[in-house]
Amino acid sequence: MRRFLPFVFLLMAFPVRAQQKGTEAKKVDEQEKRTSNEDTIRLPEQDFFLLLNSDDVEISNNVPIHRIIKDSAVFALLDDPGAAMIDSLWQKELFQSSLYDGLQDSLVNIEYNEVVYDDLPTDTLKKRLEILDARTPFKVEYNPLLENVIKSYLKRNKKSMERLMALSAYYFPMFEQKLDKHNIPLEIKYLAIVESALNPRARSRVGATGLWQFMFATGKMHGLDVSSYVDERMDPMMSTEAAAEYLSTLYRVFEDWDLVLASYNSGPGNVSKAIRRSGGSTNYWNLRPYLPRETAGYVPAFLATMYIFEYAEEHGFQPPHPRTTYFETDTIRTKRLLSFDQISEVTGVEKEMLQFLNPSYKLDVIPYIEDEKYTLRLPRSRTGFFVNNEQAIYKYAEAELAKKEKPLPQLVDSESRIRYRVR
Repeated sequence: MRRFLPFVFLLMAFPVRAQQKGTEAKKVDEQEKRTSNEDTIRLPEQDFFLLLNSDDVEISNNVPIHRIIKDSAVFALLDDPGAAMIDSLWQKELFQSSLYDGLQDSLVNIEYNEVVYDDLPTDTLKKRLEILDARTPFKVEYNPLLENVIKSYLKRNKKSMERLMALSAYYFPMFEQKLDKHNIPLEIKYLAIVESALNPRARSRVGATGLWQFMFATGKMHGLDVSSYVDERMDPMMSTEAAAEYLSTLYRVFEDWDLVLASYNSGPGNVSKAIRRSGGSTNYWNLRPYLPRETAGYVPAFLATMYIFEYAEEHGFQPPHPRTTYFETDTIRTKRLLSFDQISEVTGVEKEMLQFLNPSYKLDVIPYIEDEKYTLRLPRSRTGFFVNNEQAIYKYAEAELAKKEKPLPQLVDSESRIRYRVR
């Protein structure tokens, strides 16, 4: 991002000086009117705001005044025309939450009956599954049940899958980095689609939460804290690290990735019982009749999702192209309590985008606790501004907080005890 010279107002000036300022302000208004009439697709994003205590300075004709807050001025400085701008369609897909409910329903009511889908002949599917089987550690073997699930997804879930593919462009690079760190097959990234439809705030009917659907106790075991302000199960980076650790533990127990998937969903105890009831078999397809109903459809749903993503082009999927990825964002450790409304006001980042980038803050507030390290994730184009004007932003936030009549809730951490319930 280009450097911008700070601009400061003279609070007291001679009449001639005031007349000059009035002329300049008029030019600024004209500049804003001309800018607003430009094509919105090619419009340079006004993504750099500068907070300064006013003392002295000339106002550039190219710098429109955004607003005045007390004795601080917020300037909207035009960014480089080539700066990244998030497409409105992409933004709409990011905030889509109905995918989770739809995919969960299809998982419970997964279709095993014969599905007619002429665009995918059985022989073609068999060859493609053989290729997948050769390059993954999962047992990707053809069977009529899996064929029906794949064809059902292709026939009825195409739009949902395209939306998930758009979201995956944001999350998958980070997933792959974490999975590689723990020597876990990269295809496990598709597990998050089956678990949460890539919705970091997804919550199941039994309380499993986040991209990787951690129950409270399991999350605690892997260092994911829950308080009145924060639920770290909803933090994409932290929950993915915890999921990778948990998956590694399950693999050390079962030494089979299909059984790891089943135990991730139903718990290792249920998989162990299924092995006993099946007479000692460790083949997932032989264990299916002895697993809970949801888990019985879990691995087929995972394999069907993997197939569709790997052969998306062959099936004519055309997901929206993302304008940003996880690695085009950055984090800043905050040093004061900040609300998303305040952050949006001074950075120009939409509140909905802040919620998407920072889903673990349940009240849209980043708390400040001396011994805790809470961070704010922003698009990289905004992080430089925030760091350069951090103290002024905190002063503005404190002044705004002082105006509020209703105090924010005190931080209440979850109990450190973990209660176990035996089925």
